[in-house]
Amino acid sequence: MANDIISIIDEQRGNFCAVIADKGIEFDRERTFAIQALQTNDYLCKVATNNPNSLRAAVVNVAAIGISLNPASKLAYLVPRDGKVCLDISYMGMMHLAQQCVAIQWGQAVLVREGDQFELRGIAQEPVHKYSPFDKDRNLRPVVGVYVVVKTDTGDYLTECMNIEEVYAIRDRSSAWKAWVKDKKKCPWVTDEGEMIKKTVVKRAAKYWPRRDRLDKAIHHLNTDGGEGMAPEKDITPISQDQIVAITDLLNAMEKTWDDLAKVLTSNFHREIGNIEDLSQDEGVKVIAFLNKKKAA
Repeated sequence: MANDIISIIDEQRGNFCAVIADKGIEFDRERTFAIQALQTNDYLCKVATNNPNSLRAAVVNVAAIGISLNPASKLAYLVPRDGKVCLDISYMGMMHLAQQCVAIQWGQAVLVREGDQFELRGIAQEPVHKYSPFDKDRNLRPVVGVYVVVKTDTGDYLTECMNIEEVYAIRDRSSAWKAWVKDKKKCPWVTDEGEMIKKTVVKRAAKYWPRRDRLDKAIHHLNTDGGEGMAPEKDITPISQDQIVAITDLLNAMEKTWDDLAKVLTSNFHREIGNIEDLSQDEGVKVIAFLNKKKAA
């Protein structure tokens, strides 16, 4: 693996440490895990070389969401997807975030297969799911649905169920699946269908759990940068002249240059931003708010 790839990761130390959501996440440890992932996956390394900004964004997202790349934990991974390095969060990673944020005490997502006995006794009770774990043919039978049951911090149970048609309807609208249908590009719905089915019900169920910022960020990331959902339309209105003047004045007042800011924005907005004119009007609003906050600090 080329040294410049390692340098790209090392350059993100400051950005990484600035947005850490969980004090247990340390740059040096995650740096090691990221390098291990790149060393053991030639294609991932190639994608990182061709699209270094996506690697920068993925590394910073580890800190911003607060989830580890530790391969032993199986919570999150760096994966190549649609020409980008993406932070992928497993369904176990999402459940971990929910527990760590004290949105729930515990929970599990389970596939229901043809031939299983399943009874939903209301959303506030655990469902009854009967099957033989010793049935060798069970895993060969079609999945007919999925459910997630959690216990809240008040001791109540919450259950969310989806039949497979509902899951596939969401899959069919995802950008990752559309890319597979069009160009047969590698897709998690093809390589890890069971995992994706569980993630789908967890993401829907999380809407009814106590709100937690880190969990919301994780779901938003998966649905947009992760390509698992329908990305919202982005504002493409060019930045206004008034906004350009305001940003320039703030940079001058802070004795900072545009180059200083461009590096941060490239990481935060997950795309190359070389000139101030590359910003949209909506992004201009966010940049001005960011600079005002930095100036007041």
